Amino acid sequence: MTELPKPEIIFTHESDLDGLVAGLLLQKLAKKKFHKTVPLEAYHYNYWKQRDLRERAAWVTDFTFEARMDKPEWLVIDHHTTETPPKNAGLIHDVNKSAGLLCYELCKENGISSPKLDRLVHLNNVADLFLENDPDFVAATDYANLVKIYQFWNLHMLIGGEIENLLDHPLLEVMAVKRRIEDPLGFEWSKNNIAEISPTVGHMETLIGNTNLIVHQMLETKATKYAVLVTLFKRANNVVIASFRSRNGEALKVAEKFQGGGHANAAGALMPKAIRNVPDAVDYLRQILQPKTHASSVSQPFNNLESLFASIEAEKK
Repeated sequence: MTELPKPEIIFTHESDLDGLVAGLLLQKLAKKKFHKTVPLEAYHYNYWKQRDLRERAAWVTDFTFEARMDKPEWLVIDHHTTETPPKNAGLIHDVNKSAGLLCYELCKENGISSPKLDRLVHLNNVADLFLENDPDFVAATDYANLVKIYQFWNLHMLIGGEIENLLDHPLLEVMAVKRRIEDPLGFEWSKNNIAEISPTVGHMETLIGNTNLIVHQMLETKATKYAVLVTLFKRANNVVIASFRSRNGEALKVAEKFQGGGHANAAGALMPKAIRNVPDAVDYLRQILQPKTHASSVSQPFNNLESLFASIEAEKK
């Protein structure tokens, strides 16, 4: 049985279903093992990379293992590619399994399992690894879309912190209707609204529908010339999120240029706080990905790279 250090806190990824499933499973495991509710914190990649990891003992899931996590009494359960071998921390790692599945296997070692959890973890695994040939793929994408539409902490409160309550949730009916009606309309609209960021990256505008499925269809059917498609979303707090998708491993490389992370073909990044809207985010993407050709044609409020980076640095202080 895997040795488990007693955590002060559990960290997980805020942006998707896998982070929600994995984080709540670890909370369930910690409660059984140590008879206490361990606090759960969730972060987007950019904020996670900026966070000071000051805790003596922690469990981390659905984040790439890094040297700064390699501390005694830290346990990392993850599936992203890493080049850092653990020397002090515990690492449970498999690129062929979702973080949720890895956490569930750990739960089952400690006597935590049920038919509901079996089903939910399977659906999460299919969605997160984008196993399009699995017979449950369509249903799985509806589950994944719940987090995209309603967001991590809203769902967390709605299900009372019990991940089993997400199975067969009434909101899935909304996802099914949106998929049947909105996705075909959204695909046709988005196909005609792709703007060049660089010769290999295109910004795809979205209007309605499941963005992940629309982007996948766009790349799969080669309806666009770009190897990477980026979609941009502005949250209520004015934070702009960039989502990168590809078919041949290019997405992660692009996301890393913006301090983001994720999988080879599905990655994301938060735009700097100085970026307050989608048009400015498009300009910022162009400045980073093709600075030489874009330096003379940047829209306000950033008229050159120097002023943009100065604004970004000011936000960090």
